[in-house]
This record gives sequence, structure tokens and C-alpha cells, in this order.
Amino acid sequence: MKVLVTGGMGYIGSHTCVRLIESGIEPIIIDNLSNAKVEVLSRIEALTGQQPLFYQGDVRDEVFLDSVFANHNIQAVIHFAGLKAVGESVAKPLEYYDNNVNGSFVLARCMRKAGVKSLVFSSSATVYGDPDTVPITEASPTGATTNPYGRSKYMVEQGLSDLFFAEGDWSITLLRYFNPVGAHPSGTMGEDPQGIPNNLMPFIAQVAIGRREYLSVFGHDYPTPDGTGVRDYIHVMDLAEGHIAALKTVGEQSGLHIYNLGTGKGSSVLDMVEAFSAACGQPVRYELCPRRPGDIAECWASTAKAERELGWQATRSVAEMTADTWHWQSKNPQGYSPE
Repeated sequence: MKVLVTGGMGYIGSHTCVRLIESGIEPIIIDNLSNAKVEVLSRIEALTGQQPLFYQGDVRDEVFLDSVFANHNIQAVIHFAGLKAVGESVAKPLEYYDNNVNGSFVLARCMRKAGVKSLVFSSSATVYGDPDTVPITEASPTGATTNPYGRSKYMVEQGLSDLFFAEGDWSITLLRYFNPVGAHPSGTMGEDPQGIPNNLMPFIAQVAIGRREYLSVFGHDYPTPDGTGVRDYIHVMDLAEGHIAALKTVGEQSGLHIYNLGTGKGSSVLDMVEAFSAACGQPVRYELCPRRPGDIAECWASTAKAERELGWQATRSVAEMTADTWHWQSKNPQGYSPE
């Protein structure tokens, strides 16, 4: 089975490609390398014995996509390609809507032309906005998003839902991620953001390795046990395995399939700092700062539906998430080698 993986050189995409190959599925990667490096290919090959086919290009480039579909017998698409930082989206909304929304619809149009109607979409728990209650189920209200990143994911979900209702022979799976962290246990692959990290775990790791002076903890007056934001952190390998489960279980069944991918447990920012300090054997310096625009107090998943229908469950602990992140960062202090 050949699967097109957009954004497959990125953090979640690359780990998913490893699990695809290990599951006997052939990934074909496209990525514009705006937040990824070519070095990832050799790391995937070292782990699996197979280097995936890679095309450098953009999902908004219809001619490019048409050529990839024309040259390969692709059966399904996993769509990761997108910008993903909440804070950056507030500052650059047009870039987020163009890349995330327009890119997704160009991809869907090219899939339709090629007769490929199985799509797994990398969505986000941000589509739920600031939830009234937790844990969040797939039936919880969506659309009251608090930032352009979340709105871009919600818009794509709505567009893909409308596509399914218009053309019912599609299999469209919306995977709503909570907070991916961690790294491959080998320490050879992990999250390597370009510039200043926008997500918590890589920032903590860069402080621990000495690349940054301290962690800014945004918001310490939330109505949570320690005042800092509470999130459902999920190991990237558990997340990767969730995609395989979705592809194999519902990828060939027409329908609109929606699943939360999380652990069902919430951890605060300071919980994660403490866990990382234990993993690296030294305190991680942090400073308490005002809240960021667009952030919410707490958010964690109900995972019952994914467990019941996909037979999938996150198994890795916060201790494993932080230990694997530290293993990656300590072996690769500057991230992936420059091209």
C-alpha cells in the first residue's frame, strides 16, 4: 500500500513514516521544508532500513501535486502539512489561512482528480475552543476557536465534512490531536523547530541543553491546581500509531470519521517542567509571565471512542515523554544537522 504523506519530514509526519514502514506501508513524502530538514530522510532509513521517496514541494502547488499522483499508485493520503503555532497565527493570520486552509483544499481537489478518496487529516483539539467541560469528547461543541490556527483547522474540518456530504464515497478521518511531545526512543529523531520554539517541550529541552536561558511560563493565574495551563500531552509515537490504526480500520470505509488522539489525562506546565527536570537530572529554569493571547486554561481528551472503534490507546507515560525528549536533545544539541 502506498500512502502520500504531506509534511512527512516534519515532527509528527516523520515519526508516522517510521511506523508506516514498520507496518509494511510505503510512504511517499512531500514537504516544502519550511519547518523541516532533509537530514530526516537518512534518520528514517537508519531506523527502518528504507528511505522513503521524497518530493520537495508545496501542497498549494496543484501542478506539482497532480504530477505526484500521476506518477504513483497512491491509495490514501495522510495530510500533516500546515503551520501550527498558536502565537504565530495571531500575528500572521493570512499566512495560516493560506497555508492550512487553501493548501488542504488544493490537496483534496487533486485527490479527487486522481481518484484517491481516502484522507486522514491532521486536525487539532483547538477546534473545541475553550471547553465548558473536560474531558472533551468528539461530540463536544466545535467552532468557538480562540486563535487563527484553531480557526484554520476548524475551517478545513468543515470543508472536508461538506465534501463528504456532497460525495459520499470518500473516507475522511479527522484526527484531533491534543499536545504531541516526546521523540523516537532511539534518540535519533525528535522535534527540531526552526528559530524560537512555539511549543512547550522543545523549549524546555533547549533550556536544559543550554541553548536558551530560561522557559517563559505564560499564565500562572489560571483556575488550575498550580495556576498554569493544563494540557493532555501525548507521546509522538503513540500519536503515530493512532494514524496507522485509523488508516487500517476506517481508511477503506466510506464515511466521516472523527477521533480524539490524547491520553485522557491533564498535566500542567509546571508538572512537565518537574518531570523534565527529573529526566535530565537538573532543574529547568523558568520565569512566570502573563498569559498569551488565544491560550485557554485546561484541555484534555476523552479517548473512549478511539479505544472502542480503532482499538488504539496511548500507552506511554509523561516520564517516557520527557526521557525520550531529553535523549533526543542530548544526542542532538542543535537538532538535525544542517543541509
